Amino acid sequence: MAKKKILVVEDDRDISELITYNLEREGYEIACLYDGSQAVDFVHKRKPELIILDLMLPEVDGLEICRQLKSDTTTKHIPIVMLTAKSEEADVVVGLQMGADDYIPKPFSPKVLVARIKAITRRMADIQQSSALSSASWAFNIFFSLSSASFFSFKRSFS
Repeated sequence: MAKKKILVVEDDRDISELITYNLEREGYEIACLYDGSQAVDFVHKRKPELIILDLMLPEVDGLEICRQLKSDTTTKHIPIVMLTAKSEEADVVVGLQMGADDYIPKPFSPKVLVARIKAITRRMADIQQSSALSSASWAFNIFFSLSSASFFSFKRSFS
């Protein structure tokens, strides 16, 4: 099975290394960016399955990155976990309203971060599987409907 790709956008290299170490141990493939200026382009080119995003970044802040990605039809489905020192209730609410799928304040537990990432990727896999089953069911129903219609119209032509 292919490794799930996660983008970490975090300006603190020690935190970025801690995240990378813990997620790579769980089998994820990690890419890191240390400022916000390249994040949106990177996501468009590499299509990670999930993004861990700090809010207070040099160049472009995390809220702006989140806003851009969630307003783009090609990237809005990618889950974003905000991992930030901004832990006031208002900050959490704004982050979630901007489209974050989870919000984890610093300092954080690496075990909790990994558990939340696993929960999100598990939900995404369930959604994709349900979507695939629905598509297959839809295709079968269309085929069956068309086959039935052809059969009955064929039978009527001999009446």
